[in-house]
Amino acid sequence: MDNAEMSPSADGDKSGSLLDRLFKLRAKNTTVKTELMAGLTTFVTMCYVVFVIPGMLGDAGMDKGALFTATCLVAGLSTIAIGLFANWPVGLAPGMGLNAFFAYAVVLGMGYTWQAAMGAVFWGGIGFMLLSLFKVREWIVDSIPVGLRVGITSGIGLFLALIGLKNAGIVVASPGTIVTLGDITQFGPMMASLSLFLILGLAFRGLKAAVLIAIAVVTSIALLAGDVVFNGVASAPPSVMPIVGELDIMGALNPEMLGVIIAFMFVNLFDTTGTLIAVGDKAGLADENGKMHNMNRAMVTDGTASWAGALMGTPTVTSYVESASGVAAGGRTGLTAVTIGLLFLLCTFFSPLAGMVPAYATAGALIYVAVLMVGSLANIDWNDLTEAGPVLITTIMMPLSFSIANGIALGFIAYPVIKVLAGRSSDVSISVWVLAVIFALKFVFFGV
Repeated sequence: MDNAEMSPSADGDKSGSLLDRLFKLRAKNTTVKTELMAGLTTFVTMCYVVFVIPGMLGDAGMDKGALFTATCLVAGLSTIAIGLFANWPVGLAPGMGLNAFFAYAVVLGMGYTWQAAMGAVFWGGIGFMLLSLFKVREWIVDSIPVGLRVGITSGIGLFLALIGLKNAGIVVASPGTIVTLGDITQFGPMMASLSLFLILGLAFRGLKAAVLIAIAVVTSIALLAGDVVFNGVASAPPSVMPIVGELDIMGALNPEMLGVIIAFMFVNLFDTTGTLIAVGDKAGLADENGKMHNMNRAMVTDGTASWAGALMGTPTVTSYVESASGVAAGGRTGLTAVTIGLLFLLCTFFSPLAGMVPAYATAGALIYVAVLMVGSLANIDWNDLTEAGPVLITTIMMPLSFSIANGIALGFIAYPVIKVLAGRSSDVSISVWVLAVIFALKFVFFGV
């Protein structure tokens, strides 16, 4: 490939030199055209969030129209911010697992108002940002054992799978057995199954828009069957006023919510940091010593987005692993992120489409994300019972207790106890001991 082809200005864009100075395109061996296509690729793979998240949080009593607009705005602005400030090709948006935790565990399960739960998101985001600013975040991630991190990731995956199966009507409540199989011959469960099968089949074939295509196909079938109503394609964005600034910051300082705040903070810490490391490595952002360029800037940006998103009315913002699809398409700089962000902002005008997507159409997406997250269990040495035990406890207790926070707490308590009894107390870091004590005290004094 010659130099002219690799030059950003060779794309015919007069702003090429300006973009080159801003995003260092030549230094990253990329072009404006490549970055724009990479941004479009990532957007297509992650834009399903604007359909899924309003439905999940709507179950918690929040206004779905306002949620659609807020999700688009928060995803768009935070992604543009990481592109401009850190020059990273990463897409940000409210996290799927934490949204499920927010809606189904904290609000519907524990009985807190969504305003108080959003306040907990705010404080978790503030803590997350401070950990990033003072570089404590990197130390914590390095000192938390891989097993617990994997347990958290896979546990959230199982929690998402349970939510998806419940929303689809495939799994229903049963007084005798707690849960049981629903009537899978009904229209909703059948369509949810079709959604999942389409996603898995198309994703295996390498189709980057697999999730979006599956949602579109199932929604179209539902429209033809008369199960949903067509209300148009585009319109003015719904107002965000029903949710913006409505969080209860002081109410979230209730000591009983300490575990919830810690859960929001630490789940995002592991999830986002892991995603940044994975995507940064694929994008070639590491120097010869393995240090990621502008890593702290990226961390501060997503940390700031976490509490700022709460002010807008959306739960914790996180980096999306789907960003790897844009990197695979050649994205190397923040221009990819800016492109993703602008497309999310443009999405605000298509709320009628989001409003007609039924819950069973997005259930397949939740289960698909669960498949990806549970896959991390392959990294565990199952012959080491001192690692495997805490992982299983963390993973399985999230869906069984219907609480990400309880799963994390029980895993952190179990880890040092098992290690000590096995004569391997040297494996336990100071940070794990501190968190184990905090979680134990929380159960003793404030219950579950």
